[in-house]
Amino acid sequence: MPSLGYGLFLAINAASVWGGVFPFLPMGFQTPDILLHFFAAQSLAFAVTFFASAAGTYLFPDGARRFMVKAVAAPYIIGWSSLIGAIYLDEAALALVTAGGVLLGIGSAGFYMLWQRLFASMDAHEGNHALISGTAWGSIFYFALHLIPVAVTAYLIPLVFLPLFGLAIVLMSRTIDLDQPMFEDVPKEHPRTYKHVIACVWRTALAMGALGFCTGIMRSLATAEPQVGALVNVLSMLASLIAALILLGVLSAKNVHLNVAVSYRVFFPLVTSAFVLLPLLGSTYVQVLAAVLYALWSVVIMLMMIQCAQVSRDGGINPVFIYGVFGGIVYALHDVGFMGGSFVEQLSMFHIPSLALVAIVAVYFLGIMYFVGEGGFRSAIAEGSMSQIELLSSRPRAAKRPVAVEPGETSGAMQEGAAARRAEAKQASAEAEPQAEG
Repeated sequence: MPSLGYGLFLAINAASVWGGVFPFLPMGFQTPDILLHFFAAQSLAFAVTFFASAAGTYLFPDGARRFMVKAVAAPYIIGWSSLIGAIYLDEAALALVTAGGVLLGIGSAGFYMLWQRLFASMDAHEGNHALISGTAWGSIFYFALHLIPVAVTAYLIPLVFLPLFGLAIVLMSRTIDLDQPMFEDVPKEHPRTYKHVIACVWRTALAMGALGFCTGIMRSLATAEPQVGALVNVLSMLASLIAALILLGVLSAKNVHLNVAVSYRVFFPLVTSAFVLLPLLGSTYVQVLAAVLYALWSVVIMLMMIQCAQVSRDGGINPVFIYGVFGGIVYALHDVGFMGGSFVEQLSMFHIPSLALVAIVAVYFLGIMYFVGEGGFRSAIAEGSMSQIELLSSRPRAAKRPVAVEPGETSGAMQEGAAARRAEAKQASAEAEPQAEG
């Protein structure tokens, strides 16, 4: 039940807030101006809602014990209705699309919070299995939606599909054991614990957010060409399905351990090289790169939810708080990539092509994020590193002055040191004798 409900939510969510296109709305409606305004409003509202959820949970922890499905579903329904209305009201299309983006961003983030709370409340094996299975079902449902006529699908989403996955989260939320430490926790009573948790996870969030930054840049390119967004949606959903099935197969046989920091070190040179090639290989390469990055992004979102649930279970941390902070960082970096990419594309500097400017900005910010994630200047100038080079001065050093000891007198410290050295020598010789005999 939770897997099917979450899968339906993912499929519907991908129909509106994924790779830079509305696959179930008329292509003629999807002008670059419409897409830019919608995704700017949606992505900003999405990230802000994550941070607001974390802050609200910290200040008012009782909110995590409530269902709040109606409060989340209302903006989602109104947002979809605004998109549909924009198709028919040309004069108000831009305003309706912008309002729809804000409402869908709030509603989508709210539903993610509800699903995360549900998965975190389960046993680790059960919760991870439900989340991964739901990701696989989401891809299957997404492809199944293409079997329905496009003109009908746009209306079925707010009228049929949303009530279905809304009902699923309502029914499953009633099974949550609210007596668990993570729900009874009052963050303000021990703020140091929550500060420590944030200090432990922010580098991991930054590593995942680096990929979000890249996908944000590719989304800015997709808004100029809706066909790119359509390809991105299909390939990313296919990658989600493959990754979920592989994970389910591996987990059925053995445990899996993933190190995000190590993965990021491998990912960094590959993605920077990919962006360097961006202005050289043309539009086909742009489509392929966008599809690959969004495919990885879909997998990272799943891993992020798994890690946040693990932190909640292990530390008794409120699941909405940790997911709000972690996801807020990741999605905020996605927004930086999208807004920065959209701005740079419109620049005309020194007759440099827009793709070249996008590549330069992307590589620069990726380098900054890598530097900060590895510890920044504090780590760079830290003492005791094996890579340090020592250069000795040619100036003669002053000889150490001997300690004056009166004849016939020995300080207590010197006596104790001499006795300790004699004891160590005796012990070493005693240990060496049997070894020599063998």
